[in-house]
Amino acid sequence: MKIIGIGNAIIDVLGRVDDIFLKKNQLIKGTMKLINQNELNKILSMIKIEKKIAGGSVANSMVGLSHLQNSASFIGKINDDDLGESYEQDLKNQKVIFCYKKKKETIPTGTCIVLITPDNERTMCTFLGASATISKNDIDENIIKNSDISILEGYLWDSNDSKLAFKKIIENSKKKVMSLSDKFCVERHKTDFFDLVKNHIDIVFANEQEILSLLNTKNLGKVIDFCKTLKKLVVITRSDKGSMTVFGNTVEECVAKKKLKIVDLTGAGDLFLAGFIDGYSRDKNLKECLNIGTEMASRIIQKIGARL
Repeated sequence: MKIIGIGNAIIDVLGRVDDIFLKKNQLIKGTMKLINQNELNKILSMIKIEKKIAGGSVANSMVGLSHLQNSASFIGKINDDDLGESYEQDLKNQKVIFCYKKKKETIPTGTCIVLITPDNERTMCTFLGASATISKNDIDENIIKNSDISILEGYLWDSNDSKLAFKKIIENSKKKVMSLSDKFCVERHKTDFFDLVKNHIDIVFANEQEILSLLNTKNLGKVIDFCKTLKKLVVITRSDKGSMTVFGNTVEECVAKKKLKIVDLTGAGDLFLAGFIDGYSRDKNLKECLNIGTEMASRIIQKIGARL
């Protein structure tokens, strides 16, 4: 196996709402909020479901890599329930190798409600379910050791069990890639994330908000200067301002595609990561990797959901 992804295994449930809905439910547009099962049931009862699909940030990236004819595998914890069966089957249909043997759990398979507003921004309410209980005992270290690249999501840091699984993966990986996941995730774990970025991860993916938050600054120039001192690859996405890499003293930039018919921003960062890592795994230069990532992100935001 060439590339292994480890993250929350969550069924995405997509629905359209207006800004008033977000305010009434005290949701901040464009962010991800962790919810309990009662909150999940309440919101589900208030929306019209447009689509259900196997999701989770890194899982979306693995499907993107598979779409690009790359070898992609995924580890994520699900319950042996109907949603878990749907999740596993969906990944298999997408030709992603699912490296977790489901069993009966006391907690159902995780669910993420993706609320799409008229401006096509997405706000996520996530019930982690069984995915949050993934532990180091669920990780086969031989699978990690036999993979060339391991991709982890910052969301794994939201539970103690998955945090230990994260650490086990770092200890056994050849090349470690981390997505910072979400600005509020960075805020929750800023000290730990800073240590991971500085001392343990080889390739860091972050959007501009996330990296600014991590470094407690509003100045992108200061971020770039810091990244130059790391001696590792940092990839920063900037929405309609494009994207960039910082590696040593070298900065590469890529402009965003123009005149797109944007339908839904769900999965833009996940598919960007997939495109970039696909290029990276095929020894493309960083400019080419940015271009592939940009192409993938541009295609997904013109569709509903995170599947091409």
